[in-house]
Amino acid sequence: MPTARPSRRHLLKQTTLAAAALSFPTIVPSSVFGQNAPSNRINLALLGSGSRGTDNCQYSFLPQADVRIVAACDCRKSRRESVAKSFNDHYKGEVCKPYADFREVLGRTDVDAVVIATADHWHVPLAYYAAKAKKDVYCEKPLSVAMAWSYKLREMCRKNGTVFQYGTQQRGDQNQFRRACELALNGYIGDVKLVDVWSPDMSTQFGAATKPPYGSTEVVPVPADLDFEMWIGPAPMKPYTADRCTNFGGYHIYDYALGFIAGWAVHPLDIAQWGLGMDNTTPVSYEGTGKIPPKGSLWNTIESFDVISTYANGAKIRNMGSRVAEPVVKAYHQVWRDHGTTFHGTKGWISVDRMAMYSSDKNLQSVQLKDSDKKLNPAAGQGRNFIDCLRSRKATISPVDAAINCDTISHLGDICIRLGRPIKWDAAKEQIVADEEASKMLDRPMRAPWTMA
Repeated sequence: MPTARPSRRHLLKQTTLAAAALSFPTIVPSSVFGQNAPSNRINLALLGSGSRGTDNCQYSFLPQADVRIVAACDCRKSRRESVAKSFNDHYKGEVCKPYADFREVLGRTDVDAVVIATADHWHVPLAYYAAKAKKDVYCEKPLSVAMAWSYKLREMCRKNGTVFQYGTQQRGDQNQFRRACELALNGYIGDVKLVDVWSPDMSTQFGAATKPPYGSTEVVPVPADLDFEMWIGPAPMKPYTADRCTNFGGYHIYDYALGFIAGWAVHPLDIAQWGLGMDNTTPVSYEGTGKIPPKGSLWNTIESFDVISTYANGAKIRNMGSRVAEPVVKAYHQVWRDHGTTFHGTKGWISVDRMAMYSSDKNLQSVQLKDSDKKLNPAAGQGRNFIDCLRSRKATISPVDAAINCDTISHLGDICIRLGRPIKWDAAKEQIVADEEASKMLDRPMRAPWTMA
């Protein structure tokens, strides 16, 4: 583990304490040195002030008394100004400043950490630049559009001792996920041989396009409110259309994302990895099928998918879009929802989603774990866990290594569908085995002047 670095607030507190001792008999209120004192608060900057980033801050960070959100950065002027005003209304003062350029934010010495909630193609570059600037990072999912980018991020995090939290909130925000994983980990359903993982596919958002199902390709003027050059960033420059720089374009255009095989599936995949105890590795073989929109479509990520991934020990994950999964899951499950994770063991099954935990044997619902059972780290929410780890310098509940291993499953599934053939993976070397064409798909060029160096 890297040596813990003293925070700016720690140094400030020590200086203030020394000054107070020298100026006796001045009386300093105890609140000056408390966790919530101005000198000991964590300052966060929001990079990406759209709906996801705003929700993250409003529910995870704004209520925290020992946290201040001091910057709101976005490519859209109206967004950053609106969000900054909203946060300042909460604080009842001018605390949060709007920014057009993230580099100005990272140059602030009083910013301790960033919350990244941009379009997917900016996640890892921004996290890398933040880690390089010695800021800690909370990064929304999915992690990256290129695994090679993610490896560079991991290297920078290790170099600078960055505390990294992945935004797969199910680990920290809802206890039924931890409960299901602990039961699976400790053999209460026998040996787990298969995990069904499913999530919404692109079809659930066809109605969001101005020209359904795959968005408009008609070139239109760039809105005056948008810095289009910055939004595109390291991705290839393309003409502006009404459905490009939207949440849905950011989800379903391959220049900016892998689609819901990564953007949504990462949530149940993350729980599968957690419950199998596989955070430190990935499956070693991948085969599957999927549907890709017609050539020339604006939305061109994989729209429907069915991929089976196999670990070195023989356990399998079946990652399905909701259209594929519905008949499969309904065949055994009491309730159908468009997302979930089911652990199938030799003695039964346990399933979990954002509403509840389910099981083949209702007695599993009331099982009390033994003292000798393996326990997963409880957290008082993904956001609070991040703040606590900023102070302790301990690993978060969703660290960068777990994020990369989970993300790998989506990337290799995408590659095997696009190439129409199975993929073998060397998990130790993080390399595709004996397939040069597939290996090239683990990286993407970055549009100048953007680099990760």
